[in-house]
Amino acid sequence: MKTLLINGSPRKNGNTHLALTEVAKSLEAEGIETEIFWLGNKPVRGCTACYACVSKNLGKCIFDDDVCNRLSAHFAEADAFVIGAPTYFGQPAGALLAVVQRAFFSARAHVEGKPAASVAICRRGGSTAAFQCMNMPFEMLNSILIGSQYWNVAFGRDPGEVTQDTEGMQTMRALGKNMAWVLKNLHRDGTVPRSPQEEWQPMHFIR
Repeated sequence: MKTLLINGSPRKNGNTHLALTEVAKSLEAEGIETEIFWLGNKPVRGCTACYACVSKNLGKCIFDDDVCNRLSAHFAEADAFVIGAPTYFGQPAGALLAVVQRAFFSARAHVEGKPAASVAICRRGGSTAAFQCMNMPFEMLNSILIGSQYWNVAFGRDPGEVTQDTEGMQTMRALGKNMAWVLKNLHRDGTVPRSPQEEWQPMHFIR
């Protein structure tokens, strides 16, 4: 079993990385393999709503000039996901949102139904809004959302400062343990097939 942790901070080894590393250590202590994928700090595209990924059945975004498809190439081998980002203006870092929206939409088949969690890092406030924002894609993908002893948030501004948030670090460890428990139960006798969902019946209010 493997959990893919996505670091959406422009700082590779910053506070978001440290928080995700704490989650990863907890998972590995429970026998779960982990990988932390850094989105980097290069420019990324937002979704253009071209629907080429769907109409051409690509399984990836049609635009291949940034990190999006390099990320989604890791989805199939992942049994669970954790996404993390610093909080900017009460929202997750914009690059994470841009990439996740494209990757989760175009490679939806490899994300849907798997356990998932979000982690928000902030200096002082806005973390719960960012946390909820990151959870929302998973709530549309039939994911099993994994919680902890508190919201999955930790505090820190300067490099390494998040490690001084003892409760925040404990929350990350508890998150890892909870994720491992769910994964072990899901895979105890092999992957438990889900009951098929009803065919989607979209309701557009403007006709």
